Amino acid sequence: MIKASVVVPVYNPGKYLQQCAESLLGQSLPPDEYEIVFVDDGSTDDSPGWLDALAAANPHVRVHHQENSGWPGKPRNVGVDLARGEYVQFVDQDDELAPEALERMYALGSSNDADIVLGKVGGTMAGPSSVFARTVASCTVADAPLIDSATPHKMFRRSFLLDNGIRFPEGKVRLEDQLFMARAYTRAKSVSIVGDYVCYYWTRRDDGGNNSGNALNLRAYYQNLRQVMDAVVEGTEPGDLRDRLLRRFLRAEMLGRLREPKLNRYSEGYRNAGYKEVRKLALERFREDDGVVSDLAPVVRLRAVLLLRDRLDGLRELATRCEKVHAELSVEEVGWRDGAFRIGVRVVLVHSDGRPVVVTERAGRYYLDDELTAGLPTVPDGWDVGDPCRHVHGDLRVHHRDTNTWWFAPELLKGSLERVAHDGPQARYQVVASGEFSFDPDRLAGGGPLPAGRCELSVSVQILGLGRSLRITLDGSPHWEQALVPAVVGNPARIVVPRRMLPTGRLTVEVGDRDQALAGAVASLGVRPLQLGGSRLQLSLPVRTGPDAGSHEVELVVGRAGRTRTLPGRIEPAGAAVLALEDVPVLPAGRHPIALRTDSSGLRSAVPIGVAVVREGRIVAVRGIGYRALPRRLLSRLAGDQRLRHQTYRLLGRLPDEQAELLKKVVRQVARWSRPS
Repeated sequence: MIKASVVVPVYNPGKYLQQCAESLLGQSLPPDEYEIVFVDDGSTDDSPGWLDALAAANPHVRVHHQENSGWPGKPRNVGVDLARGEYVQFVDQDDELAPEALERMYALGSSNDADIVLGKVGGTMAGPSSVFARTVASCTVADAPLIDSATPHKMFRRSFLLDNGIRFPEGKVRLEDQLFMARAYTRAKSVSIVGDYVCYYWTRRDDGGNNSGNALNLRAYYQNLRQVMDAVVEGTEPGDLRDRLLRRFLRAEMLGRLREPKLNRYSEGYRNAGYKEVRKLALERFREDDGVVSDLAPVVRLRAVLLLRDRLDGLRELATRCEKVHAELSVEEVGWRDGAFRIGVRVVLVHSDGRPVVVTERAGRYYLDDELTAGLPTVPDGWDVGDPCRHVHGDLRVHHRDTNTWWFAPELLKGSLERVAHDGPQARYQVVASGEFSFDPDRLAGGGPLPAGRCELSVSVQILGLGRSLRITLDGSPHWEQALVPAVVGNPARIVVPRRMLPTGRLTVEVGDRDQALAGAVASLGVRPLQLGGSRLQLSLPVRTGPDAGSHEVELVVGRAGRTRTLPGRIEPAGAAVLALEDVPVLPAGRHPIALRTDSSGLRSAVPIGVAVVREGRIVAVRGIGYRALPRRLLSRLAGDQRLRHQTYRLLGRLPDEQAELLKKVVRQVARWSRPS
């Protein structure tokens, strides 16, 4: 049985087609369980011949050639007609599927009788999308934000498409993807989401060849948006669901063109043309008091009303004022608890001079900050925001740099009001978004474990309809230095190291220990002996361990270059971690540097963590390195990274000779501690 047919429209793809084809041929599904259908839309390069040769060499590859239609719609429709699989997966010619994509998506979809299966998207054109925050066995457009993922790079039950007559418009039609998805979502009885594995890599072409990057014909664009809205209306009953879906198009496709910063940066001609088309469509579809407009967030609703009342001048002034509003994030606490790294944050909006953006209470109602609304046309008495906390939303976004993938913590920020002033009968409040996020390495990747690599942390927040994104940063306080301790979590054990990056202070989390970050942190925070004097050595490490964490194999290097002994050991879970070594051999008397290597490959140098005092062949004392926290961490990195030392030498060469030689001497001394044994 053919489980899945991959349909790929092709037109003059250049170098990208081979990468795409290799990813499709490399699927974990057996070749007799899926097929690849390339639909060549009249290509004039060498791709038709290349595709024919590919099909001749691979029985599960088929190629169909046709005259050029000018857009991907017709090739996709032809591909569905030719497909023999239970499900159809659409892939663009310059994109790729991950090796297990078809297997995972089919397994989840078929077991839940899904009409549509969404696979998590990554790559150079994929930003963060909370639709893929976690794996969902079954949902619908009524109970999940599916409409926010409106591209067709998904898996569809073929009979579902055929039975409902869901096809792409043919010819050069903007928003053909959204029209197709609006029809599909509003008819699907079950939708599955693979959120714990990146299935689809959406790639930005360096030659600018992606269709989505082409310039807009504004009149055609908004005419096509009418068709998308018509599809929503046709597929839903009047009520909350229809309003919510239409609100997405009003907010994103229409009012998004009339907000800061872009509105005031368009050329006058382009701005006026776009405004004309947006307003024409808005007047056709919406009223100030309907369910779509009235439930917008306060600032967004104000934009909608200014649009409906034909006040482009007011929209421009509002955009100017809103562009000066910034978000301020303060970190309340960080630390490990129950195997997860916890981050407590507080976010507020402020004006450019640092004063808080407020809401004013008058007679039991709340009004938007006068600095945003005073003098705006049609808003003479202030702008009623309703419940100021209703539209507060904030999430933690984790950008995995190695795979260019975004993940989401499960918690959301909540809104509250804090009084900032009370002037007679009026009280002023600041809207605060606050809460605690958990970075759980074993569950953060859509419910599964994060892959090894560096993660950058940011908070995306919506307050009063103003959206801002901020990186989490920490100052140089010793409090944070003590809180940013490594941890060993999971079984098999994995090392996770939160770090404050210099010079920015940005908080990152390293999963795995490719940079010997754990050893550097141990050097920075110090070690403490637990058991000494015999053949067994135990050191207490400033490292947390998660519940049910396994042990982690390491090496302890004792001695200076040319006279070192490498001792196998392991980090054992015990609340705070313990470095345990069995069968410690007899060692020569004296003071010996000790260095820790956590990288099992042996390619990294060990990082110095202290000095062992040996008497009568046994270690009788262990002392930490005697330099302060910040230099210690820096010098530990230098000791463990030869490339970084060379870069440091070059940098020091720019200093006056006397200063440079002194600092080079320090670097050389540190390097002696941990040359490979």
